[in-house]
Amino acid sequence: MAELQWTIEGRRFRSREEYQAALRDKELIDSITGNLNLDNPKDIEKLYMELKKGNYHFESIVGRQFDDNIYELYRQIKEKEVRKAEKKRHRKEKHVHVPRSFKEKQGKASKQVRLEDFDEEMQKQILLVLKRKERKRRLVMAACVLVCIVSFGYLGAYYQVSAKSEREFDELARLKKSGAAQAGSEVKIHLSNDGTEIPDILPEYKTIYNKNQKLIGWIKIDDTIIDYPVMQTVNNEYYLDHNFNQEKDNNGCIFMDYQCDVLKGCDNIILYGHHMKSGKMFGTLNKYSDQSYYEKHPVIQFDTIYEKGKYQIMYVFRSKVYSEEDVTFKYYQFINAGSEKEFNSYLNEMAALSLYDTGVTAGYGDKLLTLSTCDYQEAEGRFVVVAKRVS
Repeated sequence: MAELQWTIEGRRFRSREEYQAALRDKELIDSITGNLNLDNPKDIEKLYMELKKGNYHFESIVGRQFDDNIYELYRQIKEKEVRKAEKKRHRKEKHVHVPRSFKEKQGKASKQVRLEDFDEEMQKQILLVLKRKERKRRLVMAACVLVCIVSFGYLGAYYQVSAKSEREFDELARLKKSGAAQAGSEVKIHLSNDGTEIPDILPEYKTIYNKNQKLIGWIKIDDTIIDYPVMQTVNNEYYLDHNFNQEKDNNGCIFMDYQCDVLKGCDNIILYGHHMKSGKMFGTLNKYSDQSYYEKHPVIQFDTIYEKGKYQIMYVFRSKVYSEEDVTFKYYQFINAGSEKEFNSYLNEMAALSLYDTGVTAGYGDKLLTLSTCDYQEAEGRFVVVAKRVS
């Protein structure tokens, strides 16, 4: 009966505290939307700006899902505006007026030489030559147009998105560095309504967090391309194809598993990122298959927005995404261990898969970090790096 009481709009909560937090979020959402029409683009934009400024604080998945829905509605509105502007531009181009004098000149020019001026045999030869030339011209033009469209379209889109994404990450890195220079020594602790301790956001991440409150941390590996913000939302799909500015982007973002909780803590934080051929995101992570590369890059710097952290790499292995029916070790399900025995069992599984022995071990109570990306050696393959927090 208690479980039925801990249900809101079909979503069931595991504890009374989570349920009460969700109730508070629902009341806040009702108060926010009471005077708004969510079918009105202006109201959506107004609410989006309020959420972006951080004027409302949510405590549960109910609130975070509402936040995500408003972001998505706002994005759709902007896309419709862009499409509408494009259609308007195309209509204008279609109705471009051709001056009459130009048409008359064309008519006069076409009458200067007539096919009928030649004898019958010559007419046949002329028509044959013209047909051959026209056929050849059309084939060449079609081939050129197709090659140009495919080549320039793909390269243009790819490099435009890639360059824009790189500029954005460089700007975020600059903001991070600028914020770090303002860091103070005092850290304030706040309590949420459910009693969870919430420290101040680190100075280097405050400005970036205000740009997108899905920011949860930053990952960096010295002397590598990996130096990115880490995002987290209510699912593990959104940041597969969205960038930091929540625009469609095949590079996606590095993101944390939605089940991880950096405030309450968990045994294993899992970060996902694409294996891009350009090397971006986790495109260079598989270099850890070479032990000499590990020896040059043994430490991962991973900060949450609340505290800094360094992690020593323990295991490097290949795995895959299994079906639900497969009874085997699934590294992506290890977030919290129910006991010391279960924790040690997970570590033994990873040690058995590891490509080499780093000599680094962990015990129950240690905090782990797992980096996961695609591995193309098999279908649904994954390349995984696991590290232990050391500071």
